[in-house]
Amino acid sequence: MSSRQNPPPSRASQGHEHAPTNPSGLRQSYNASSYASLGEAASRRDSPPLSPTSPPLNVHDDAVPSLALAGPSTPRRGAPAHATESTALLSGELDFREHVHDGPCNHGTFSPRPASPTASLHADSHAQSDSESDSFIPSMDGMLSGLSSNSHKGWKKQWASRMKSKKMSTSSVLAERHGIKDSGLMYLSYYLPVLVWAREYSWSYFKGDFVAALTVAGMYVPMALSLADSLAHVPPINGLYSFVLNPLVYALLGSCPAMIVGPEAAGSLLVGTVIKSTVDRGNGDDDDAVLHAQLCGIVAGMAGAMVFVAGVARLGFMDSVLSRPFLRGFISAIGVVIAVDQLIPELGLSRLAEDNGVGHGSSVEKLRFIFGNLDHVHALTFGVACTSFVVIMVCREIKRRLQPRYPGVAYVPDRFIVVVLSVVMAYWFEWEKAGVAVLGKVEAASGHLFTFQWPFKLSNMTHIRDATSTSFLIALLGFFESSVAAKSLNGNTAFAGIQLSPNRELVALGAANLVGACFMSLPAFGGYGRSKVNRSTGGKTPMSSIILSILTLICILFLLPYLYYLPKPVLSSLISVVAWSLIEECPHDISFFLRIRAWQELGLMMVILLSTIFFSLSFGMAIGVGLSFLQVIRHSTRPRIQILGRIPGTNRFENAESNPDRLEFIEGCLIVKIPEPLTFANTGELKTRLRRLELYGTSLAHPALPRLRREDSNHNIIFDIHGVTSLDGSGTQVLEEIVRDYRERGVRIFFSRIPAPDSDVWRLMERSGIIELAGGMDHFVDDVHEALKMTEVQEIGEPGRA
Repeated sequence: MSSRQNPPPSRASQGHEHAPTNPSGLRQSYNASSYASLGEAASRRDSPPLSPTSPPLNVHDDAVPSLALAGPSTPRRGAPAHATESTALLSGELDFREHVHDGPCNHGTFSPRPASPTASLHADSHAQSDSESDSFIPSMDGMLSGLSSNSHKGWKKQWASRMKSKKMSTSSVLAERHGIKDSGLMYLSYYLPVLVWAREYSWSYFKGDFVAALTVAGMYVPMALSLADSLAHVPPINGLYSFVLNPLVYALLGSCPAMIVGPEAAGSLLVGTVIKSTVDRGNGDDDDAVLHAQLCGIVAGMAGAMVFVAGVARLGFMDSVLSRPFLRGFISAIGVVIAVDQLIPELGLSRLAEDNGVGHGSSVEKLRFIFGNLDHVHALTFGVACTSFVVIMVCREIKRRLQPRYPGVAYVPDRFIVVVLSVVMAYWFEWEKAGVAVLGKVEAASGHLFTFQWPFKLSNMTHIRDATSTSFLIALLGFFESSVAAKSLNGNTAFAGIQLSPNRELVALGAANLVGACFMSLPAFGGYGRSKVNRSTGGKTPMSSIILSILTLICILFLLPYLYYLPKPVLSSLISVVAWSLIEECPHDISFFLRIRAWQELGLMMVILLSTIFFSLSFGMAIGVGLSFLQVIRHSTRPRIQILGRIPGTNRFENAESNPDRLEFIEGCLIVKIPEPLTFANTGELKTRLRRLELYGTSLAHPALPRLRREDSNHNIIFDIHGVTSLDGSGTQVLEEIVRDYRERGVRIFFSRIPAPDSDVWRLMERSGIIELAGGMDHFVDDVHEALKMTEVQEIGEPGRA
C-alpha cells in the first residue's frame, strides 16, 4: 500500500527537456462535424488550442511533476472547523460512507471537482493519530478487541461478542458513545417484534383490534371455506386452519402490525393444480380427501420453507425480480381461470363435468363444454349464484362510494350476511332436495381436528418433487403480494420500535406457513384487501390477528355444524367476486402500456394470458417466469460502457453518444467510462463493446460497417473506472486480458478516478498484475483531464519525438 500512496517518480517528475509548458494544449480537439479534416490537422506537430472557444490553461512548469502523484489526495490541515450548510449531521469521524477513492470527489464524471477537504474515516485516523490520542478508530478498535479478548468477562460475554455481526459491533460503540444501554434484548426485540408491541400494548387498542378482527372474520372466514372447497379441492376446514395458525405466528414475528395473513385465490388455485396433476398421473382419486389434505400440507410446507430460507439468506430483494407486466398478466390469467372454473358449479353442471372429465382441462375446453351444455343448466342453482354475486358486487360498490363520507360502512360484513341468509333459506326452503348442492358436513379428512403431520417425510418425496415448481411460484407470488401490502400499510404504525424489513417478513411468512403446513392448512400470505379492512375498522396492532385466530378457532369448534346447508353456488359466487377483482385492473394497465407504446410489456402480458387460457396454469407460469428471468439476465449482463467527449471550453466530459455534435473528441485518445461493477455477469461482451468503440466511436453502430475511426485515433485508451465499485475474479481476468491485449498492440493505457488503495478493487488489480501491465503507478491518476496531460507527457518522452 505504501507504494500506492508514494509512487516512484515518473519520467515527467524527473524533468524532461521536451516537457511542454502547457501540456493540456498539446492534443487537438475535434467534434463529429469536423472529423473529415482530422487528417490534415493530425499531420501537424504544432499544438493548437483545445477548441476555438477554449481559453489557454495556465499550467506552471511545476504542474507536470505533480502528475506523477497518482495516490489519493490528503486533506488540508487548514480546513475550516466551523459548520456550514455542507457539514454532515455527524462529524467526520462517524462518516460511514463508502469511499471509492480518497481526496476531493463529487461522484460525477461531468461536474467540476471542488477542492473540498476530505472527512473520511480513514483519512482522519491517519492525519490525526499523531496529535489526537482520542481518535475514533483506535477507541473503536480498543472496544471491539476488549469485547472479544478479555477472558475475565466470562465465556458468555465472549460467546455473545463473537455472535455479534459487524453492524451490531458498530452499534454497540455508537450506543456507548451516546450513553445508550446496549443489551441483547434490544437486538432480540428487533428480530421478535412481539417483544416490542406486547410491552407497549394498552387496553385503549383492544376495542379497535376486536372490532377489526370481528369484521375481517365475518368477511373472510366464509371466503376461506370457498377457497378450500372450490379452488384447492381440499376439505373446507383446511382453509379455516390457515386463519387459525398463520395469523397467530405472523403476529409474533411479523414487522407490519396491520397485516392480516390468510389464504389467497392464486395460491389456492395453484394447490388445486397440484392435486389435479397428481390425480391425472394415477396417484390418487378425486374423492380421496386424506390425500388431498396431505398434498395441501406438502405444498404449503414447501412454499414456507422456500420463503423462510430466503429470509435467512437475506433475499428480501426478490420482490423486485418479477416485472409488473408479468404479475399483471399472470394475476389476470388466474382471474380468468377462476371465473371459468366457477361457472361450472354456478350453472349446476358439476356432476356432468365430472362424468365428461372436463374438470382437469384448460379454460378453453371448459368454455366449450359450458356452451355445449347450456340446455342442462340447473335454474335454481344459477339463480342462487347470480343473486349472491349481484348482491355482493352492489354492496361492494356502495361501500366504495360511501366510505369516504361515512367510514362506518366498512364495518358492515356483507359477505357474512349473504352466507347466513343463504344458509337459512337453504334450510327453510329445502334447496338440497331441489337439486342445489350444499356444503354438507364440515370435518377434517383424518376425522380429528388439528392433526399434526410433518410434511417432509421420506414417504412424501414423490409428491415433494412434483410440487416443487408450483410451490416456488406460490412462495414468489405470496411474498410479492405481502410485500406490496406491507409497504402500503407501513405508515402510521402504532409502534415506532417496529421497523418494516423484507428479510424479517420472509422469515415470518415462512415460519407461519411451516407451522400451518404441519396441520395441512392452505398456503397463507399477507393480503392488501383484508389488511386494509383491518386497519380501516380500527385494527392497529398484531393483537387483531390473534383475535382473528381465536374467532376462527371458535367457529371451528362450535359453528361448523350450522354450515351444513351452506349452498355451494354461494361459495362459488364469493370466489367469482375475487376473480372479478383480479381482472378489473388489467384494462387500466393495458391502456397505460398502449399510451406509452410499451410493446414488449404488452407482448409479455398477452403471452402469459393466452398460454394460461389455452393450455394450462402451469404452462403459463413457466412461460412467464422464464421470460421474466430472461429479461433480468439480459439487463444485468449488458455492459454499459460509454465513450466520453469533452464539453468545449471546459474540462468536463459527457457521454458522446447522447450529443456527438456538441462535444469534442481528443486526437489520438479514446476515453471510455465503465459506470458499473465488473462481474462475471456483465463482462462477457465487454471486449466486443470496446472493439465497437474503437472501430466506430459508438456502441450503436452495426458491426457490418467498415472501420470509421483510424487506428491512430486509439493510440491512448483512458478508462474512467469511478463506477467500478466492486470487482470479482472473472471481471478481473477479463480486464487483465484487455489491458494485456492493448499493451501488446502498443496502445498506452491510463486509469482515471481510481479506487482507494485499501479497497478490494485496488487489491485485485494489484494482485492480477494490471497495474504493472498498464505501465505502473504513473498511469493511475485522479481524473480524465490529468490522464490527458499524462498522454502528452509520455508521448513527448518517447524516443524519436521532438
